[in-house]
Amino acid sequence: MLLTRAIAGKLFYLVPVLLLVTLATTVLIDLLPGDPAVTILGLGATPEQVARINAEYGFDRPFYERYAAWVSGAVVGDFGNSLVTSRPVISEIAARLPVTIQLTVMALVLSVLLAIVLALLASVKEGGWFDRVMTALSSGSMSVPSFVAAVVLVYIFAIVLGWAPVAGYRPLRDGLGPNLHFMALPVITMSLLETGFFYRILRGDLATTLREDYILAARAKGLGRGYLLLRHALRPSLFSLMAMVGLSVGRLLGGTVIVETFFAVPGLGQLLVNSVTTLDIPVIQAAVALIAIFYVLINATVDVLYSVVDPRVKLR
Repeated sequence: MLLTRAIAGKLFYLVPVLLLVTLATTVLIDLLPGDPAVTILGLGATPEQVARINAEYGFDRPFYERYAAWVSGAVVGDFGNSLVTSRPVISEIAARLPVTIQLTVMALVLSVLLAIVLALLASVKEGGWFDRVMTALSSGSMSVPSFVAAVVLVYIFAIVLGWAPVAGYRPLRDGLGPNLHFMALPVITMSLLETGFFYRILRGDLATTLREDYILAARAKGLGRGYLLLRHALRPSLFSLMAMVGLSVGRLLGGTVIVETFFAVPGLGQLLVNSVTTLDIPVIQAAVALIAIFYVLINATVDVLYSVVDPRVKLR
């Protein structure tokens, strides 16, 4: 009962978040230079044509009226049509969303697995050369912007070594091999920062756990450090990492805007960039709302799972 109430409360929290995010998006769109009517008509449009389109689409109305109209449509699943393609916004997003989900999930899984393996290896000999090297590398990976990492990775693996394409995308229906061949560099680019972030958290928690009395007692009985790490120290050290996964998803979704644009991956991030460039207002509003929904739902899911794994954590 308590769990159900907590989940319902977190879902209710989604409503004000969505309202604030979409309202802020509407205000920011108003501040963008350009005229959305020109997006529809082209640069050769006459003032009369522009005025007609503004009146037809409501672009000449105050932002709060446009926002109220958008919310009333979004509640029933009507996000309007793209100003660029004239296709329903839902169709535009549905075609791009699976690509972004695949990219985000692969980057997250790779980051977590790498962080766990590297943190365990570094913890085998605390203060050793591998531990010191990984501490420096993790700090460096956390400070390198995505676009810089993308340029370096493309130069090394695509231009010099020729192991990966510079840019592009192959869908899963063309085969897993071709898909992974094109997704490798985008996934690695997005996972670099998160791997360093996860590594620092897990490495610190492992060091703390290894100093607990029950670990010291086990070592006194002759159990090896590697055995203790895998069987006794790893699980209690993963709690902080689990809590950070939700925040990581938000960063990864934000990172898709840069990575998908750089590598020409046809996902939601690239669609959002193109929509801002062309002032495709309906697509911008729907894409931002969807990202906010994902962020809140994933964080709520992580909170619930965290409380199930660690009963000491109480859901609020």
